[in-house]
Amino acid sequence: MQGRPRDGRVIAGVCAGVARRFDITAYTVRVITLLAVLFGGLNVSVYVVLWIVIPSDDY
Repeated sequence: MQGRPRDGRVIAGVCAGVARRFDITAYTVRVITLLAVLFGGLNVSVYVVLWIVIPSDDY
């Protein structure tokens, strides 16, 4: 199972983990996330929940 990668993390690796899951660049996911937060489509608490739910590759 793929989780949040150890390399390429900016804050918690959530965007990098989502990018890996959908096979797109982390930069694209970060831009989409930033735009969604700025324009009210995504609440920051959703990011925190994903941070908790998506496992880390640290193990």
